[in-house]
Amino acid sequence: MADFTLTSEPPLKGFDHSFGDTRLHAPADLAIVSIALPLGAEDAALKAFRSAFDADLPAPGQSVMGKDDTRLVRLGPDQAFAIFTRATPDAEPHVQGLLNGAAYTTDQTDVWSGLMLDGPLARTALERICPIDLHPDAFAEGAAARTVMEHLGVLILRTGPTAYLLLSASSSAGSFLHAVETSLLNVT
Repeated sequence: MADFTLTSEPPLKGFDHSFGDTRLHAPADLAIVSIALPLGAEDAALKAFRSAFDADLPAPGQSVMGKDDTRLVRLGPDQAFAIFTRATPDAEPHVQGLLNGAAYTTDQTDVWSGLMLDGPLARTALERICPIDLHPDAFAEGAAARTVMEHLGVLILRTGPTAYLLLSASSSAGSFLHAVETSLLNVT
């Protein structure tokens, strides 16, 4: 009998394309861990965040960079994501260890596919497929929102002056990439 080993890989692994000065690529080794604050122990969990990431958990709809390039994204009053680069499949135990058991953690890495969009055409392309106001006055650096793009659920994060991290379900990664690529082609 043959011996097989299955290896998990991101559905958009290796994708990298430029549209003029605007780059669309799938970030390598993206790890995503969902963190839930325990009812009645929120203060202890928030202290653990400060200690683990050298940053306070932001307000809902915001993100901040913590130590070791970990982006903390607050999705609601008691839910957050820790997003960081990690080549090994042990993201959840890593975050759980940093928080020292002060919050509930779940590995979400294989659930999401990610795209980084950066450049002068980024906002224009996203405005064609995203119903939220992406103007810098309304969606500043660090902002995060759940939205839809071409009927797909997306978490959008503004990570820089012209940079966005887009996360959508890995099960529809091809359609997600097609929607963003098509929008970029239409504004190029």
